[in-house]
Amino acid sequence: MHLVAQIAALVGAVAYIVVSPLEMFFYGHPTARKFLAVHTENLDDVRMWAFVVGARNLIAGAGMIVGLVAYWTGNQTTGTIVVVTVAWYLLLASLAMGVADLLGFWRPRGGSIRGTIGSSIPPLVVLIAAYFF
Repeated sequence: MHLVAQIAALVGAVAYIVVSPLEMFFYGHPTARKFLAVHTENLDDVRMWAFVVGARNLIAGAGMIVGLVAYWTGNQTTGTIVVVTVAWYLLLASLAMGVADLLGFWRPRGGSIRGTIGSSIPPLVVLIAAYFF
């Protein structure tokens, strides 16, 4: 796996792992919601969903780290398969966030642009570098 793919995978994994506590445990704080670009009228209605999204991000980030560790410890085939699989999952999940925004499910509308782009770039770089280099 190309070094660029490994770096992008690590950056993406760290970002997902760092953001997950904001969604899981600190969603009730206005600062966390501002950082996440989400405006919620009734926190109790979305707290469970925020926790689940945070858990998904934590699991995906951890999966990417597991794939990298496997690769770095001599299991290149297994590590590459795990990293590429997680990268596809993260890319498709990020694009789903953009689609949800287009459908008007994100408040305010257009608020997911920064998050969609930011969360799509690392897995996209991983996939491009893994397949073409």
